[in-house]
Amino acid sequence: MLAKTNLLRSSFSCKIVPKINRGFSEVKNNGRLAGKVALITGASSGIGKETSLLFAREGANLVLVDIDDKRGNEVAQAVKDLGAKAIYVHADVSKLKDSENMVAIAEKEYGKLNIVFNNAGISHADDDNAVTTTEDVWDMTMNINVKGVFAGCKYAIPALQRAGGGSIINTASFVAILGAATPQIAYTASKGAVLSMTRELAVIHARENIRVNALCPGPLRTELLMKYLNTDEKKNRRLVHVPMGRFGEATEIANGVLFLASDESSFVTGSTFLVDGGITAAYVTPL
Repeated sequence: MLAKTNLLRSSFSCKIVPKINRGFSEVKNNGRLAGKVALITGASSGIGKETSLLFAREGANLVLVDIDDKRGNEVAQAVKDLGAKAIYVHADVSKLKDSENMVAIAEKEYGKLNIVFNNAGISHADDDNAVTTTEDVWDMTMNINVKGVFAGCKYAIPALQRAGGGSIINTASFVAILGAATPQIAYTASKGAVLSMTRELAVIHARENIRVNALCPGPLRTELLMKYLNTDEKKNRRLVHVPMGRFGEATEIANGVLFLASDESSFVTGSTFLVDGGITAAYVTPL
């Protein structure tokens, strides 16, 4: 589950850290996304940031979208330092005009759009069970996590049609598959909505060379979650359910996004793409 930290972005976060291949330190002219234009929301941190850097290394031209202008511009500069092209666009994805504008800027800047990663999302500190969660928290969560994905697809799909096809990846979550006794009812419901929306869009546009898939990350090791899981007892309360026995890394999720964005997944659409350390497969985990 996401930490109850104020307006935490959609990332998770432990001591056991795998050695992860972050790719080459410079752009590959023949990379897996060479010549493609990718738009990434929630690009200033976590999964969005790591995906931006990985896409850059694989040859993509980037449109980086966020509401945190300082960190968003820093990521854009980091992409440029790798030798790739990037622009930063301020957009609140819950506002349709902002989503329309970010897609328009992408086409104006690069002449096309091939990949959209609808990644921006929140988990509110006061999101709890159905009895205690307020209408304001519910509405804010739905507006960003569901309406934001809807808006991203609404304006991106015509752009992908103009480009002859492409890939849309919508960030859902493993919590859309499992229930938990540490509730965040609005967040969980919003991610279930993303799964359903993704499947329907995938079927509608399957014969237009447009693929739409839902990315479902498991619990990840992030600074924000570690501030919440600040004791071994709290960490183990989560890790006991993860067969791999550790939290994931944002870079591992980015690798999953890369697969869904690339032509390597050309026969993958409408999928619930789980990158979760096996948590959704588990009944009893190893000792």
